[in-house]
Amino acid sequence: MGPYARYLQAIKSLGRPIVLVGLMGVGKTQLGQHLAEKLGLPFHDSDHEIERIGGLVISEIFDRFGEEKFRELERRVIGDLLDQGPMILATGGGAFVQAATREMIKERAISVWLRATLETLVYRTQRGKHRPLLQTADPAAVLADLMEKRYPLYAEAALVVDTDNFTRWQTLDVVLDRLHAYAVQQRNGVLQQ
Repeated sequence: MGPYARYLQAIKSLGRPIVLVGLMGVGKTQLGQHLAEKLGLPFHDSDHEIERIGGLVISEIFDRFGEEKFRELERRVIGDLLDQGPMILATGGGAFVQAATREMIKERAISVWLRATLETLVYRTQRGKHRPLLQTADPAAVLADLMEKRYPLYAEAALVVDTDNFTRWQTLDVVLDRLHAYAVQQRNGVLQQ
């Protein structure tokens, strides 16, 4: 039995997808892949699925069709993924901010907000060039603005995990601990679905 065996049965007993939410750079995709591997569940990234279905990268979909059409496609893709049963799903930073998508996730999955401070997000996103929103003279100001707008909505997630000062493996352990505790509380009738 591996070190994660004690978590597996309880977390799998939840019988629902686990959806990771949070701002860009917080590590949703990377953590999601590791979490899925440890739990023996499929992993999906909603942005990758949108790109696959749309045949375009996210920025091109935004440019060609606008945010409203993108959000409709995003909501449909996430809904289709949630229909597939237990899995780990990493979502784009704006997905959980959309009221209809957020309510759908809250009803059909267990949401986990991966939270980080501004300093952590600036550090984690400074090297990448694949984040169009941050290709400005002041990416820290963009991130601060997004935090102000989105953090109150992310706070509606079922679980919150602070990722500052943790390695990816430490964060994985914290997420597993929180999911395990959540599953035990569900089983004991402490939490409402």
